[in-house]
Amino acid sequence: MSIVSAKPRRWAGPGFETFGSIFGFIYTFLAGNVLLAAANAPLVLSLSLVADPAASWPFFLALSVTIAPSLAGIFAAFKALNDDGGAVKPVAGFLRGYKRSFAKAALLGVGAAAMLMFLGVDLAVIQNNSASLPGAALLVPLIVVAAAVTVTLSVTAIAGVVLLPEARLKSVLKAALYLAVQRWYLSLAMLILLGIIVSAAVMQPVLGIALAPAPLLFVIWSNASYAFHAVLRTP
Repeated sequence: MSIVSAKPRRWAGPGFETFGSIFGFIYTFLAGNVLLAAANAPLVLSLSLVADPAASWPFFLALSVTIAPSLAGIFAAFKALNDDGGAVKPVAGFLRGYKRSFAKAALLGVGAAAMLMFLGVDLAVIQNNSASLPGAALLVPLIVVAAAVTVTLSVTAIAGVVLLPEARLKSVLKAALYLAVQRWYLSLAMLILLGIIVSAAVMQPVLGIALAPAPLLFVIWSNASYAFHAVLRTP
């Protein structure tokens, strides 16, 4: 009876493609944070200079209109990361997406800022006159929900603009509203991640913007992309 000795298997370890993929993500995140900071330089500079941004929220809300086109740029960089594989060019992807989607994204950003300004003023009026306004306790949650829907709808629509560049903005907005309601759990996750980004930017403007936005925005983009593609695949 012969005994055949089996050769021990060698662990091959992660391959070159794995390291390339990891490097692509890290490079895209780092470059994305720098590009986001550059695209929103007035907002970033003001956050670093003003001690209490909450006290001057209308001013910062007006400056936030630059965020929407920069989101289109970073979403385009993430899309390129998925489409191009190893050929990672986040700067080119960001600039291409920023330029291509600027008009639609800027319109969404201005509309969202105007709506949030309206809701913020209403909330301030209600809080200052809560004793004389009947039903003030019921109006506050409605305003908060309306603000959350505005933010969710805008960010989802910006992702849709990047995914469907040839679609009309009205059609993208309808699809974004449908997805925001149907997949409410993704909308809730988006609001939590955006809240983390805003908190980091307010507490530590330089360090927070240098580290936090891109990885969290990638999760938001992945969820939005999955939702849009799931709807498109539905017969």
